[in-house]
Amino acid sequence: MNYWDILILFLISFVASVGFTYYIRRLLIKANIGDNPIVSEHMHKKGTPTMGGIAFLFTILLIIGIYYNNTQILIISYIMVAAGIMGLIDDLIGLKVKEVQKVVRNISNGTLKIGRLSLNIGEEARVATDKAKSEVDSLLAQGKVELIGEVKIKYETGELEKIIAQVVIGIFLALTGTISTLGGFHLGFLAYPIIIIAIIGAINAVNLIDGMDGLAAGIIAIASFASCLLGYLSGNLNIIPPFIIILGLCLGFLIFNKNPASIFMGDTGSFILGAGYATAVMICDIPYFGVLALGVPIASVVVSLLYRANLIHLPVEPLHHTLNYRGMSETKIVYSYWAITAILCVIGLILSFYVF
Repeated sequence: MNYWDILILFLISFVASVGFTYYIRRLLIKANIGDNPIVSEHMHKKGTPTMGGIAFLFTILLIIGIYYNNTQILIISYIMVAAGIMGLIDDLIGLKVKEVQKVVRNISNGTLKIGRLSLNIGEEARVATDKAKSEVDSLLAQGKVELIGEVKIKYETGELEKIIAQVVIGIFLALTGTISTLGGFHLGFLAYPIIIIAIIGAINAVNLIDGMDGLAAGIIAIASFASCLLGYLSGNLNIIPPFIIILGLCLGFLIFNKNPASIFMGDTGSFILGAGYATAVMICDIPYFGVLALGVPIASVVVSLLYRANLIHLPVEPLHHTLNYRGMSETKIVYSYWAITAILCVIGLILSFYVF
């Protein structure tokens, strides 16, 4: 591909993403398919259309139809479609309500322990754990907490089922045989586990970071743009096409997803972006830069794993929700995460030319 072809590919991805997102948003509003936040700070977003990642699917299918003779584009497109379908299934399952959980506020005269949380005076919490549920009625009767609302908890695909689906995507990619070397090393029989781990890691990292207006789409857009810049500066134009597709998807979606968001991507979108980004990094053989550019979501995953292992304490998970819970505005969090991603990308570009 020359520069003109790359520009056309970006315009197709961007314009189609804008058009399909607008169309899908209208359909979701008519179908009354909206988000039900479980984080108290996000209750004002209730009803915002979700599953906007369906627009990504339509855009990618269009690209497949146009670039059916480009192997590189076809491979990343097929992987993104497979991931999107699995994410869509998860979103559809999530339309069913599993349970309704109470949200309470500490109105006692001091710090109050409920479940695993310690609530300061005036702080709110969702009664989620079994221990908290067994204690809340007594605390309500004693007048130590007040009920301020209820949240609907959706059904979710089990973690094992999700991992199995992501492993299948990794196997599909490995079977194409397009990834035999990575970072200067011949993979050989290690290709399968490395590809599978990369797919699982990227999907879950993007999925976890997707929780605030424009956060995930913005981070992936910055990382993808920086990857395109790496291709341009190194003179390797083969790096650009996969990332230019992802960049177009993200920028088109951000028109509607930036604060205040009028649509969310859901698991459909986060699965597509995670799998697509990982595939692009491996096909273009830029693992060191690719991992560094995705540093913010990866760090968020590490923090959540430490929390789940009871090694650290968080009032809410993941970290960006904790920051919001502690008083940092959503806009400030998103811009900070974007800025950190941009800084990491600049560092990656410098290292790519002077170290790697």
